[in-house]
Amino acid sequence: MANEQSPSERQSQLHDATSKADNGGEDSEDGRPYAEAQVAMAEAARSNAEKFRRLAEETREVRDQHREAAEVLRQERERLREAAETARAASEEARLAAEDARHAALDSVRATAEGLKMTLEHMTVIEEMRRTLREMRDTNKLKPS
Repeated sequence: MANEQSPSERQSQLHDATSKADNGGEDSEDGRPYAEAQVAMAEAARSNAEKFRRLAEETREVRDQHREAAEVLRQERERLREAAETARAASEEARLAAEDARHAALDSVRATAEGLKMTLEHMTVIEEMRRTLREMRDTNKLKPS
């Protein structure tokens, strides 16, 4: 039950016990063991209070370290998010460039096909002209002069 007393109550009891011991006489002899016990209890309470104070300080330090680590992690996540956003934007630009290149390649294939078609048409016309020319030569060779 003595441990349930507040530090100020213990201090008051300690002061009363020490006063009785210092007054001398019969009371001092009878109260001496009680006063010594009170002093010992007060020292133990002070020691416990100091231990709790140290533990509280260590707890605050650990909490601060955790808070700092959490902030570092939050900042790192933010940097990673920004890097991912930059990569996404670059990927989108690359996709658009690839799409433009694909369209250009298709346009080139169409232009080549058109060119080949025109060349084929020209070759067909030339071939017909040659045939006509041969027929005209053959016709001229057959006529006696």
